[in-house]
Parts: sequence; structure tokens; C-alpha cells
Amino acid sequence: MQILAIVVSLAVTAVGVALFGKTIGHMVSVIKLGQPAGRTDNPGQRTATLAKETLGHTRMLQWSHIGVLHWFVAFGFIGLFLSLVTAFGQLFDPHWVLPVIGHWFVFEWVSEFLTWTGLISIIGLIVIRLRNLPRGEKGRYSRFFGSTAWQAYYVEYTILGVLICILLLRGLEYELGAGDKFHFPTTFFVGEALFGGLSEPALENAVYLVAMIKILISFAWMITISLNATMGVAWHRFTAWPNIWFKRKPATSNGGGLALGALQPIMVKGEPIDFENIEELDEDAALGVGKVEDFTWKGLLDFTTCTECGRCQSQCPAWNTEKPLSPKLVMMNLREHAYAKAPYLLASSDEERKSLPELVLAEQDKPLVGPADVAVIDEEALWACTSCGACVQQCPVDIEHVDAIMDMRRYQVLIESSFPSELNGLFKGLENKGNPWNMNPSGRMDWAKDLPFEVKQVGTDVETLAEVEYLFWVGCAGAFEDRAKKTTQAVAELLNIAGVSFAVLGDGETCTGDPARRSGNEFVFQQLAMQNAEVFKETGAKKVVSTCAHCFNTLKNEYSQLGVELDVIHHTQLLNRLVREGKLTPVAPADSTLNGQKITYHDPCYLGRHNQVYDAPRELLDVIPGAEYAEMPRNKTKSFCCGAGGARMWMEEKIGSRINLNRTTEAVETGADQIATGCPFCRVMLSDGLTAKQADGSARETVEIQDVAQLLLASVKRGES
Repeated sequence: MQILAIVVSLAVTAVGVALFGKTIGHMVSVIKLGQPAGRTDNPGQRTATLAKETLGHTRMLQWSHIGVLHWFVAFGFIGLFLSLVTAFGQLFDPHWVLPVIGHWFVFEWVSEFLTWTGLISIIGLIVIRLRNLPRGEKGRYSRFFGSTAWQAYYVEYTILGVLICILLLRGLEYELGAGDKFHFPTTFFVGEALFGGLSEPALENAVYLVAMIKILISFAWMITISLNATMGVAWHRFTAWPNIWFKRKPATSNGGGLALGALQPIMVKGEPIDFENIEELDEDAALGVGKVEDFTWKGLLDFTTCTECGRCQSQCPAWNTEKPLSPKLVMMNLREHAYAKAPYLLASSDEERKSLPELVLAEQDKPLVGPADVAVIDEEALWACTSCGACVQQCPVDIEHVDAIMDMRRYQVLIESSFPSELNGLFKGLENKGNPWNMNPSGRMDWAKDLPFEVKQVGTDVETLAEVEYLFWVGCAGAFEDRAKKTTQAVAELLNIAGVSFAVLGDGETCTGDPARRSGNEFVFQQLAMQNAEVFKETGAKKVVSTCAHCFNTLKNEYSQLGVELDVIHHTQLLNRLVREGKLTPVAPADSTLNGQKITYHDPCYLGRHNQVYDAPRELLDVIPGAEYAEMPRNKTKSFCCGAGGARMWMEEKIGSRINLNRTTEAVETGADQIATGCPFCRVMLSDGLTAKQADGSARETVEIQDVAQLLLASVKRGES
């Protein structure tokens, strides 16, 4: 038995280690095919972030019960590695233990604790998977829909088998003569129940057998994953650490350095394109991503790391309204394509390429984006993205889905001129009139005509912004969209009441470029952004308040890419501060019948997930007297999108159900009389959804959509009457 165990164990170990090393080398070669990405700044902070996310499981614990179970499985996997070393020693001597620490009770207690908690946790995770299988009633709404099922089962049952072997070996060790329950506090009964009464030779043979089985299970797993380089559910145990370390931002706070907020500029050879000298650009440079090798090496590492857990898919507004976009499936398809095409890209000569298998050559010819039956990424899926960031927020291994999707859009727009026809109107309006509605820019001040006070305009009433405290950035929606104008007026009135000095740019303002950038038209974005940047420099803009979550995000996070540093605040943040300082005083309704009105709040994606502004709007609503606040089930980091982001405001939803209806239904079901938000895009989408629901009788006619500022103004004005 001992000879058999030694021969089999060493043989499978040799094969496993050799294949494992070879596959790691291949994976590194594939990832290195990507473009430069930097990601080595602030190494200390990056290491701190990695430690925090690993030890604290901060990303996993967004789903608390699963996060707890995964913590014990993960640390069982890491901490019990020494049990594998012990198993090799036991092949040669069944009484063998690790030197120094082998009989140290602390080591033994911790090992047993990790084994039992790991065993309970992996059984819990197996049960959770079995209860959420896509072949059941959940169908596509199972987060495991589209995942490679056999790989997940194999990993889970491998862990289960290893942990059972550890418990059996501990029981055998106890019976072999250790005999001290102090050192086997939770496993002595395993030995007594299963192996009590066996002779010493029988116990020794049992040790050889179980140690061999443990080694076989462990190295069969290593061989299996080595033969499947795209087996993310297994490989993430190794790739997650570098993927987290190399995340876009090294921060440990303010969103944890997630790839949210700013969209990265188009990069060529690791450097952002200089659009002022675009004619000097190499004509072969890719504008965006048109082939898988156009992604950065970090993008290829992202695809490799995807665990197929489906958290991103479960939160995606497109997937949840029956559209073909699943962030998980995008990552999986890109991974399969990258590794299938890699032999062609890694070949050293044309002759070597010609000798490659047909499947590899077919993969080389496959378009990255196009019709679902011929391309790697379905074009319908690409354009379904609202850029809400739910996928990035939920991903436990810091994959940057939105960046990948936006880079593919850029190539489709700038190189292929292939995009939804509705975007022609958007681009025309932005290029010719500086706003997405194609309205005459001379009407940018029309919103202020009926106000009972004068709104100062830079260049007319004040020379520079140094004369006032804030530049009030009105935005295109706030200037031209009728519903959003009411928000603009409300904020202006509140600032006036509070004695805050501000000025606007009027017709000197143009679109920030957000819809152009999110639809892939980086040229138009740069044109608009550079125009605004020049105005900011001329007028001395420093402090900016914005009512639009998209303008807020772009000015705050993206204009620094053009050398403009602004202190940007959202209107809900400023108004909340003014209330706390006593400069605005909400008053209860004089009519008691108006008390008890219920308000719910919708988190704009570009205010919440992209910029972590969750509290200010809620605190404002909370201080409005006579109102009752009701939270929607999906809120804050798990809030559901209104459907307007990613330039989807200007595209029709032709597949599945409407995102705005899905969200409006949730808001109406809270029983709210007022649905509040803090973004004009959200207000438009939710208003349209509410109108549809009121038309079919599924929502009360008295329900209204209002900006937080309007609700606050109504309350403050009650004190003036």
C-alpha cells in the first residue's frame, strides 16, 4: 500500500506541477499580448488595498452570507496548504508531522477550525448553487446562467473531498498514538467512530491510502485547470490577487478604487491620445478596441480572472430586462476568444501561422463585434449597456467591464462608423448646437426668465467667477428640457434664499460631452470638453455646483484629463450643507392633510455608484417635515438604473422590456406619493415610466416625479408665506 501510494502520488504530482508551470507561462504570454496599461503607481497603497480586500473580503461581503462562507473556504484553501505537505510526509512515515509546529496545539486548533468551517461553508455554497440553477424556474435570472457548470461543480467537490480527507487523516493520527484529545479537540471522535479497534498496520495503511487520495484529488485539480486555461472559476484563486493589485485606482476608500467615475481616455502605446495634434498619430494606431489584442494587458487579465459568479449579470439592468447584454458573458466570450486566437498571435512566422489548426485560423478571422452568429460580441449587447457601473460595483475581483465595453464602442464609432441610427441626431446636435437636443444655444438662459430675481451671467453681470462663490453649471437638460428646467429654477431659488452667490455661463456653456463619450464618439467629446476647458480657464472657474449627475461626474472626474481641476459639488450636497448650517429651513405644511406624504428616492447611477453620493439626498428628504421616507428594495450600491446612461437616453429599447418601467414599477410599489431623484436624465426616464403606468391604471394619478431640490423648495417656501 505504501509503495503504491508513493509511486502514484509522486507521479501525479510531477505531471501536475509540469503542466501547471507550462500553463502559467502560456497565460502570461497571452496577457502580455495586450497593450501597455501602467498600473504600478503607489505600490504601498495598492498592497494595502489588496490586503484589505483579501483579508476583509470587502468585495465579497456585499452579499454578506455568501461572503462569509467564501471567506472560510478561501482561507481554508490557503491555510490548509500545509496539510498537503503533511500528506506527502505521511506517505513515507504515517507518524510524520511538520517540524516545530506539527504538535503545537495552536497550529492544530487553527487547522481543525479552518477544516470544519471550510467544510460547512463549501457545503453551504454547493447548496446555494443547486438552489439557483438556471435549469430551474429562475432560468436566465439565475446568476449562474451561462456559466460553465461542470467547472464550478468540479472545483466545489474538489474542495469538499480535500477537507473530508483532512478530517479522516486527523482521526487516523489520533488513533495512531497521539491519543491526546487536547491536540484533537474536534476530530478525536472521527478517529474513535471510524477507526477505533483497528490494528496499527491497518491504521498505517489507511493513512497511506487517504494521504494518496488527498494528493490525487489536489493534483488532479491542478492537472485539470492546467488543461483549461480559461477555467476562471479555478484560476481566480491565483489571478485575483494581481488583478486587484493592478486595479485602475489604488485607493482603499472612496469607492475602493473601482473603475467607476471617469472613463479612461483612448490610449495608444500606454499614452493618452493628444487630440490637439491628432494628425501626428500613427495611421495604424487603434482608436478604441477592434481586435482582442487591442485591449490592454489588464483587460486580458480581467477576462482571465472572471470567476463566472454572475453577480454582475444579476445586477445588470439590460440583462434584467431581457436584453442580450450580460457583463459576465462578455468577459467569458472575450476570454475564450483571446485564448483561442493566442496561438496565431504568438506564432513567430507566417509559415507557422499557416500550419495552425483550422479552429485557430477561424478565430483569427472572427470579427470582435457584429451579428451574434458571427462575432465574438453581439452588437446588440454592446449597445444595450447603460454604463451604470453595477457590474463593476458588484465584481468581487475588480474586473473593469464598463471600460472594455466603451473601448469597443469607440472603435465601432470612430473606425467602423457602425452604431445605432438614433445616435446620428445626438452627434449632429452636439457638433452643431452644443447640446444633444439640437436646440438653439441662444435659448440657454430661457429657464431664468420667470424667476423673481436676476441670475448673474459671466461676461454680462460679472467679469469673472472670482466675484461669486459658485459657478452654477446648468447643463443641457437643465436649460432645454422642460421638466429639468424646474429643477434648475428650484436650485437657483434655494441658493438665492440661502444667500449663496453664484453665476452661470449662459450661452457660453456647452455640453460637457458625456453622451458623446459614453456612445463612443471620443472626437466630439474632446471637441466639447476642450471648448469648455478654455471657458473655465478664461472665467477662473474653481467651484462648480451641478444639478445633472452626468455633468457632475464628467466635470469632477474627467476634465482633469484636459488639465482642468475643478471643485465640483452636486446640488443635493450643497443644499444639504445649507440646511445643516441653518441657511435653509424646511417647514411643515400648515394643512395637516398634507402630512404623512410618502417619498421614495431613486439613486442616479452617476451620482451614487460612480461617485458614492448616497447620504446627502436622503438626509435632505429626511429633514422635510410632514413626509415619510420609504426606501426601494434596490437602493444605494444595488440601485437599479433608470435606463438613460451610456447615451441610452437617445436610443430606442427594441428588445425586451423597458428599463425605466422596471424601475418605476419598483418605486410605485413602495406606495410613495412622490418619487424623488437628483438627476434630470433619471427624472425624464422615470416620468415617462410613470406616465405609462398611469395610462394603464397601474399607478395612482396623484403620484409625481420631482427632484429633491423641488421638494426642499416647497418646504422652505412654506416658511415664507
